[in-house]
Amino acid sequence: MKNLNYLFVLALTLFLVSCSKDKEDIDSSNSTFWKNSVKTFVKLDGADPTDQANQDRLTENVWITRGNDGGQIYNAVKEESSNKSKSPVGTKWAIGSIDDYKDLSFYDFRIAVKPKTIVGKDLVLYLEEDDIYLSVKFTAWSQGQKGGFSYERSTP
Repeated sequence: MKNLNYLFVLALTLFLVSCSKDKEDIDSSNSTFWKNSVKTFVKLDGADPTDQANQDRLTENVWITRGNDGGQIYNAVKEESSNKSKSPVGTKWAIGSIDDYKDLSFYDFRIAVKPKTIVGKDLVLYLEEDDIYLSVKFTAWSQGQKGGFSYERSTP
């Protein structure tokens, strides 16, 4: 009976560990924080995601856009379309305030949030290559195969 209890506890522990999210530990000691005025970015339904007017060009490494196939946002510098598990490449996301960044857990976009319920949530976006943190709040997310979205974000 003792061995059975031990095996049960071991199996339960392994199950819980395997189901937990992989937290990204980010060293922010030399990071840049964008906390200035707010910029609004809008990509309309059906707008061409390859047109720079429909990409939020944050830095030379990160251009956020969304395809018109019903997918999520992606980084047009590094991707031609969205990848459900990794896009936008080069970014990590957390729910919360930039003032609390040390206490937040950063993940790939789709792990951090559910796009259909993203509107109105306070988020922190971390640009990995640039080592920059900024605040983001989505104000719209089109359903279906439209590709529209908008957000407000902090600036340098």
